[in-house]
Amino acid sequence: MSDLIAKAPMDRRLAEILSPVIEDLGFELVRIRLMSGKTSTLQIMAERPEGGIEVDDCAQISIAVSATLDVEDPIIDAYTLEVSSPGIDRPLTRLKDFETFEGYEAKIETLDLVAGRKRFKGALAGVENGEVLVNVEEGTIGLQFDWLAEAKLVLNDDLISEMLRARKAASPNPEQFDDIIETSGSEEEE
Repeated sequence: MSDLIAKAPMDRRLAEILSPVIEDLGFELVRIRLMSGKTSTLQIMAERPEGGIEVDDCAQISIAVSATLDVEDPIIDAYTLEVSSPGIDRPLTRLKDFETFEGYEAKIETLDLVAGRKRFKGALAGVENGEVLVNVEEGTIGLQFDWLAEAKLVLNDDLISEMLRARKAASPNPEQFDDIIETSGSEEEE
């Protein structure tokens, strides 16, 4: 099965080293990328199994990961470590993500042409027999998870509202959030 959590060989090696560390802290690895540039950046996205992550959690992961990387020393050049949440328009890297976010709009890119194209955009319709189902203009299509190169949620008003609702519901102090007000698009001036 293709691995959208860690695509490049070095990313896969880092995932092998760091996944157990992250899991021991009670989190799941969502994505890991070693990105080159003037200074390389090791980007780690993680979350709790039930979803969500706080700044203090990222700091805890950063400390544990740094200690492990100091011992294992898999990266030759200097790099910056970046630990973050997957964000609202998160990457979809595990088969379970396509079930969790069923009904939300996503952009999906395949490794090879499928039905004459590589890019698909539509509402996620779940998973069936290892296929990611997507409602596109032509109807519902199934894409084998192994065929996927990239996938992420599309940032739109529905996604933002739902994530804010979920965050408010999960908060121990929901009063700290403003009420979510639905609008019907463009409002006329009076």
